[in-house]
Amino acid sequence: MAGRKGAIAFGLVYIPVELFTATQDDAVRFNQLAKDSMKRVRYVKTCPDCKRELKPEDIVKGYQYEKGKYVVVDDEELDVIKTDADRAMKIVQFSDIDEVPPLYFEKPYQVVAQPGGEKALELLRRAMVDEGKIAIGTTVLGNSETPIALIPHDDDLVMMTLHYQSEVKDIPKTLQHPDVADEELSMAKQLVESMTAPFDPSRFRNTYQEKLMQLIQDKIAGKQIVAESQEAQPSNIINLMDALSASLKARDGKDGEPKKPAPAKKPARKRASA
Repeated sequence: MAGRKGAIAFGLVYIPVELFTATQDDAVRFNQLAKDSMKRVRYVKTCPDCKRELKPEDIVKGYQYEKGKYVVVDDEELDVIKTDADRAMKIVQFSDIDEVPPLYFEKPYQVVAQPGGEKALELLRRAMVDEGKIAIGTTVLGNSETPIALIPHDDDLVMMTLHYQSEVKDIPKTLQHPDVADEELSMAKQLVESMTAPFDPSRFRNTYQEKLMQLIQDKIAGKQIVAESQEAQPSNIINLMDALSASLKARDGKDGEPKKPAPAKKPARKRASA
């Protein structure tokens, strides 16, 4: 799988790298069908004058500079104005990761060195790990410049695209902060501690999608779809202390033994120099 070639630039250092998408969409997809014929619904692009159907090669990009007047720009022209500096990830500063609000993070990419850039990339990664920093910068993706963060992850380096400040909405609701009793806070902390464990992504799976696929298989087999029994959910927390106490007792019954402390995180493994 080919990646997007570019570079990391900071100071006078220039590291040739490739970017690879780090996530995928596993959602079940449905097609829209005409109810009577059960044929797929088609979305046809047509010319407003002659009404004929347009193929992809019949369509161009146009920017409206006056009402009804457009200037056409093709992909080759868009690529011409991109310089190597535009394609590079330009680091402008280093920061602590907790200084970037979670609302700003968007999409992850794996960063891999191109031949000849392995040692320089490893030096950058190790320096950030040892200093506990992430890199903040910009790059051009598609037809837009976007802010990015370079984040060490285990023995790898991840580029995360960021939202611009103008793209992040103000949080619409003000969170209330009522007073809490020391006893309530102590019991809440006990519940948090009893549920604390190292993050394990394999623990989580899309159970709803599994049920969705089972529904599809049952429909194909002509089986009748029967609603699952619903678990009773509390309509309101009448007594917070009772709810916390019951949660702790449920955890004790589930685990069956005192919780073991989480193992200490191992330091990042050193790579051999290129």
